[in-house]
Amino acid sequence: MEQFVALTDGDWGLLEPHLTVSVIKKHELFAQEGLVSGEVGFVIEGMFRQFYTKDGDERTTYFYFEYHFLSAYISCLTGKPSLVTIEALSDSTYISFPYTVLHGLFEQHMVWQKFGRLIAEYLTIGLEERMASLLLLSPEERYLHLLEGTKKKILERVPQHYIANCLGITPVSMSRIRNRILRK
Repeated sequence: MEQFVALTDGDWGLLEPHLTVSVIKKHELFAQEGLVSGEVGFVIEGMFRQFYTKDGDERTTYFYFEYHFLSAYISCLTGKPSLVTIEALSDSTYISFPYTVLHGLFEQHMVWQKFGRLIAEYLTIGLEERMASLLLLSPEERYLHLLEGTKKKILERVPQHYIANCLGITPVSMSRIRNRILRK
């Protein structure tokens, strides 16, 4: 959290009683489509994927790893059922707290308001990068972006079929792209 704001012991003390450490098994869900989500998490160990489901097909949109915030945030904000599912891709550990507690802290202390604004900005940047990637880049360019960017851990840790799904291509197409890149 301190990558966003410097928190005093007093600031931490307001959130600390509401923190819960949880262990989740591979394929268990942190958030589920159709259910209201009210939890904000922080990944301590493990990895998760976020996906939408349409006509029975899963469409992966994001991967979470250690030191990432984890939330079906729009459901938290609106109190409406989540449109996304967040699934553990490995046995994982996370710390969580109710969004309502965080929202209450926004009203009480300026440092928490700043934290909330910076989290919203962080999420907005991620959403726009994802949208621009899908709209402006070819599948090969999206794959190269993973190779060249700070997201190499996706290629190192996530099963290939989930990566292909996230890139919007089939595993066969991703294999062809990968082979074409290796030949270059």
